[in-house]
Amino acid sequence: MLKRWCLSMMVRRGLVLVVTFWVVALLYSMNCRPRGNQKHQKVKGPMDDMKYQALLQEREEQYHHYSKSLGQQIFQLTKALQDRKRKVQKSLEQAAVMLPMELKQLEEKSNSEIEMFFKKQLHNAEIHEGLKLPNEHALVPFESFSLHRVYQLDTGLARHPVQSTLRTDLGGALEAALHILNDPQKRDNSQYRRIHSPQDFFEGIFRTERDKGTIYDLAFRDNSSVDFRRLLFFRPFAPLMKVKEEMIDTSNMLINIIVPLSNRVESFRQFMHNFREVCHPQVEKVHLTVVFFGTEKMNEVRRIIDSTARKMRSRNFTLIHLNARFSKGKGLDVGARAWKKSNALLFFCDVDVHFTAEFLHSCRMNTQPGKRVYFPIPFSQYNPDVVYGEGSIPSIDKQLVISKSTGFWQDFEFGILCQYRSDFINIGGFDLSVKTLGKEDLHLYRKYLHSNLMVVRAPSRGLFQMWHEKLCAEDLSTESFKNCIQSKAINQASHSQMGELLFHKEIDSHLHKYKLH
Repeated sequence: MLKRWCLSMMVRRGLVLVVTFWVVALLYSMNCRPRGNQKHQKVKGPMDDMKYQALLQEREEQYHHYSKSLGQQIFQLTKALQDRKRKVQKSLEQAAVMLPMELKQLEEKSNSEIEMFFKKQLHNAEIHEGLKLPNEHALVPFESFSLHRVYQLDTGLARHPVQSTLRTDLGGALEAALHILNDPQKRDNSQYRRIHSPQDFFEGIFRTERDKGTIYDLAFRDNSSVDFRRLLFFRPFAPLMKVKEEMIDTSNMLINIIVPLSNRVESFRQFMHNFREVCHPQVEKVHLTVVFFGTEKMNEVRRIIDSTARKMRSRNFTLIHLNARFSKGKGLDVGARAWKKSNALLFFCDVDVHFTAEFLHSCRMNTQPGKRVYFPIPFSQYNPDVVYGEGSIPSIDKQLVISKSTGFWQDFEFGILCQYRSDFINIGGFDLSVKTLGKEDLHLYRKYLHSNLMVVRAPSRGLFQMWHEKLCAEDLSTESFKNCIQSKAINQASHSQMGELLFHKEIDSHLHKYKLH
C-alpha cells in the first residue's frame, strides 16, 4: 500500500513539473524571442538609409523644379496684368481726350433728371402754390408740433391727441434748420448775427403724402417778439432738402377779429375778458368787429365793449347792429365787407372760442394774401361737470389742457379761419342762400379748396372751443335740427368717461325725443 501510494505521488509530481516547464518555455518564446522584422532591420539597416537618402534627394529636386515653374508662371501673369492695366489706362486717356463733351453731357443729363424729379415732387406736394381739390376729403391736414410736443389729429376717440416726445424725423428737421440759421457764412450780415437755439423754435407744421413725401414748415423767433424766421423743408422719400428761407415781420399785420353774436351776453363778457388779456400787449395790431343780431341786450353788449375799450385805451372796436334773425354766415360776411381801410387779415371767430397770443402769431404766419388761407382745428372741451365733477371745476385758465380726458380735436369745424380780406372777396364770400346750420362754413371751405390758394389745416394748441349748452330751435329744418342735436350730444359727452357707446346712445335719445329717426 505504501509503495503504491509513493509511486502515484511521484508520477503526479513529474507530470506537474513537465507541464510547468512547457508553459514557462512557451511564455519565454512568445515574449523574449527577437522578431523577424527587427532581425531583418538589424541585418539590413545600412542599406535602407542609403535608399531613403536617395529618395529624399529625388523628391527635393522635383519640388525645386515645380517651385521654379510656379515662379515663372507668376512672373508671366504679373507681366500680363501690367500690360492689361497699361492698355486700359491708355484707352481711358484716349476716351477723355476724344469724348470730353459726351461724358460731361451724360453727367449733366443724370443731374438734370434728378432735379426734374425733385421739382415735380415739390410741385405735386403743394408747397409754393395751392392745388385744386375736389372736396374736403381730398385734403391731407397738417400736424403741428412745438419743441416738446406733437399735436396729432388722426388719433380717434380712444387715443391721445398729443404726443409728449418728438419723432426722429422732426428732430432731424429742427437740427437742419438750426444749422442753416447759424451758418458762419451769414455772420457778416447784420440780420443774421443772432445765434439761434432750440428755445427759439416757436411752432412747426408738417404733413406726409404717401406718393410725394413730407413737408416741414418751421418758424423761429428772431430779433424781437414780432419777428420770425421761417424755413420750408421737403423730404421726397430722400435726404432732407431746403426749399425756402424767409423773414416774417408781423409788426404791421393787423388782425380784424370778427365775431357774430346774439343774446349770449355772459359768454361775450368772458370772451372780452380773454380778448383784453391777450390783445392788450399788441392792441395796435388787433381790431375787434362784433356783429350783433336783434335788439334784446344790445345796450349791455355796447357797455361791455365801451368798458373794454377804456381799459385798453384803444378805439379798435366796431359794433354792427343787424335787426334780423341770427345767421353766422351773414354776420361774418357783413363784418368782413364792412372793413374798408386796408387789406387786413380777417380772423373769423366765435364767442365761445378762447385763443392765445401764440395763436395770433400762427394766424399771421400761416396766411399770405393770394397764396395761403389758414383753417385751424380747435380743441373742443367736454362738459366740465362730467370731466371734473360738480363743485370741483377749476378756473377757465386751468381748464385749457389738451388731453384725452378733457376734449378732442374738432376736425369737423370749418367756421374758424384766418384769411386776407382780398381773398375772401375774390372767392365770393359766404353763400347766404344756404340755411342749413353749419353748411355755410363748409361751402366756404370748399370754395377755397377749388381755388388756387393753398389751404393750411392743422391742430392749434392755442385755440380752444369752450363747452356750452347748445339750444336747438325746433323751427329749423329737419336736417339742421339733426345737426344741432348731434353737435349738442358731442359737447355734452365725455368720451373718456362715458365711452363711445354712451355717446351714440345720447344722440339716439335726443333724436327719439324729437321724433327724428
